Amino acid sequence: MNTRWKPSVTVAAIIERGGKFLLVEEHTPEGLKLNNPAGHLDPGESLVDGCAREALEETTRTFRPTELVGIYMSRFQRPAREQTDAEDITYLRFAFCGELGEVMQGRQLDTGIVRTLWLTPDEIRASAQRHRSPLVLRCMEDHLAGQRFPLDFLYTDPTVIEGQNPAQG
Repeated sequence: MNTRWKPSVTVAAIIERGGKFLLVEEHTPEGLKLNNPAGHLDPGESLVDGCAREALEETTRTFRPTELVGIYMSRFQRPAREQTDAEDITYLRFAFCGELGEVMQGRQLDTGIVRTLWLTPDEIRASAQRHRSPLVLRCMEDHLAGQRFPLDFLYTDPTVIEGQNPAQG
């Protein structure tokens, strides 16, 4: 039995334009929640590529990460419900800011995403009870405080993309 703890790696786009932040409203088991365009890192992709992909899937807009806002950990506990087990998940989130592009014609919002919306910082603070995670607010506040790290702070070894283990090659 493998008992090694493995946090779930997620990537998030912190997108600000004209004093407002782009969020998504999405269906969750807890009801409609607000979140940054975000999701799980897929096998074979870098953190930056994963963030760009998630932003496109959830907003239908291109996004080019240019800086890392921060690295965050949070824990989510969902009690057991009818026909579902309890969940205890730790998330490791890499949040990026960057350049938002245009809507990609013909794209649909990802499954579960109801809509995108632009909210002011005060509107985001006032809606904290509707956030999917406490990291929605924390990432926005860090962005507003000017917290940024260069992308070369992160390194993705080619074996991640190529899927090759150096010991095998």
